[in-house]
Amino acid sequence: MFQTNRTTCALFAGTWVRDDTYPLYQYSNCPVIDAEFNCQMSGRPDSGYLKYRWQPLNCQLPRFDGLVFLSKMRGKTVMFVGDSLGRNQFESLICMILAANPQTQTQMNRAMPLSTFKFLEYGVSISYFRAPFLVDVDVMQGKRIVKLDDIAGNGNAWRMADVLVFNTGHWWGHEGSLRGWDLIQSGGKYYQDMDRLVAMEKGLRTWANWVDSNVDITRTRVFFQSASPDHYNKRVQDALLRPHLATGPMSLTKSPNEWSAAATATTAKNCYGETEPMKGTTYTSTYADQMGVVNEVIREMHVPTYLMDITMLSELRKDGHPSIYRGDFSPSQRANPQKSADCSHWCLPGLPDTWNELFYTVLFY
Repeated sequence: MFQTNRTTCALFAGTWVRDDTYPLYQYSNCPVIDAEFNCQMSGRPDSGYLKYRWQPLNCQLPRFDGLVFLSKMRGKTVMFVGDSLGRNQFESLICMILAANPQTQTQMNRAMPLSTFKFLEYGVSISYFRAPFLVDVDVMQGKRIVKLDDIAGNGNAWRMADVLVFNTGHWWGHEGSLRGWDLIQSGGKYYQDMDRLVAMEKGLRTWANWVDSNVDITRTRVFFQSASPDHYNKRVQDALLRPHLATGPMSLTKSPNEWSAAATATTAKNCYGETEPMKGTTYTSTYADQMGVVNEVIREMHVPTYLMDITMLSELRKDGHPSIYRGDFSPSQRANPQKSADCSHWCLPGLPDTWNELFYTVLFY
């Protein structure tokens, strides 16, 4: 395991335990959950995946208390910055706070790239800024250009936040129609593609320089969330990150005996039909190369940046994805889980609530 975080409690090493007091809120009581995360409303038939609590090896997590969160964060702004996994966590945190104070006055403004939910009585704002690469993406002559050396455009929106939670990861490995750029700009030159880990490191160093140059450590705390794993049967993650080096046969990211009968009955294994976490206390991460880059960049930063190392605990939760139970899926998509299942995002209520329990712990304890 990477030892970037050294505290008396190893928060990110542990096991999933059944707990019937979960979930922390009901989907029907939280109006902000997007259709693609709202698995119960979208017909997911099982609910056992909602009944698990993360148990660190050598300590107990404090129970999340939305009123405590609001009182401690009075007059402040929390901003999640990154890809749609950040939006997953943003919506989760709002739901968790609302569960403790459902009658409080609120205001929601959804826009692109910035969405903000305000708890008016407390002056607390929870925001999400969409920036899947963190660095700027410009459109020139109809082409999307990821600018590995530029971040000022995005960064202007982050300056006034009191707590910043960054994430990036998935988009650096996307291929084909999912790829988020037409060109990459670096060092004044343009590339159609490059080693994805090299590109990610360049982008992260631009982000780190922005944090070191712009964050006032007397008023702002900075967190970085490690990669959220997906559960597809595909080439391992570093082959995706380095497509020109990807050779040899396809390999499973999970061993066959970890998949349910419903999943193995299909021709391509994914999270469809999974209803329980994987057993054990840790899982060998397929994101080691990404994590190595993240650790190195954060270690060299001047502004203290806390790494929320949620990758391994999340990797055990093959049961937590929307699969075909997304409100925006058509009947034909639902009928073809091999091709359509979403094994990247997470159901709400669900795993992102645990990320926020850990965030709450690190923020206040």
